[in-house]
This record gives sequence, structure tokens and C-alpha cells, in this order.
Amino acid sequence: MKFIIAFACLLAVACANEDAGVLRNDAEVNVDSFKYALKLDNSVDIEQQGQLNGEEWIVKGQQAWTSPEGEAVSIQYVADQNGYQVLAANPPLPTSPPIPEAIQRSLDWIAAHPSKE
Repeated sequence: MKFIIAFACLLAVACANEDAGVLRNDAEVNVDSFKYALKLDNSVDIEQQGQLNGEEWIVKGQQAWTSPEGEAVSIQYVADQNGYQVLAANPPLPTSPPIPEAIQRSLDWIAAHPSKE
């Protein structure tokens, strides 16, 4: 399933950059692993690899490109049994604000008084 998502993302990047020339396009797909790399002449650079670990995939990758404003953008990630996790990003990804105190007290109360159903 994650391979399909990765392929869809790759396809979306390729379609969004119809005028971009392909500098590198490597792919290797096996039953229990895959890896691919795509580099376009418009600064898009994508690499991803996945390995089947039991019944779960562990997928690692990185993407880099130049924004329309000329800023270098990159992201490194892993997707495994814990979900999609960003390991590094440039510029840093925004973080959510802290939970308001009243909401946190409510969540603590709910956790301390679970439903009896």
C-alpha cells in the first residue's frame, strides 16, 4: 500500500513538471523490497527505498526541490509501523501550538474517568 502511495506521489511530481527533463530515473522493484530515484532538470530530486519486515513495510526516503521563491526545500522521512515520520526538513516544518490548559484538564479528566460501556 505504501508503495502505491509513493508511486502516486512520484507520478504527481512528474505530471506537475511536464516540461522538466529527466536526468536520472532508476527503479528496482522486488517482492520484498524496492528503491527508486528520480532527478529532474528543474531541481526535483527524489529517492525512496522500502524493505518488507515481516508483514510490514519500512520505507525511507528524501525529497528536495527549489521553491518558486528560489529557496532550497528538502525533507527526509521514514514510514513504518509507527506511521509517517519526518526525520529532517529544510525549512523546518511548523509545529502545532501547545494545548490550552482548560482543554488539557478536560482530556486528563476524561482519561481518568473512562466510559463504563
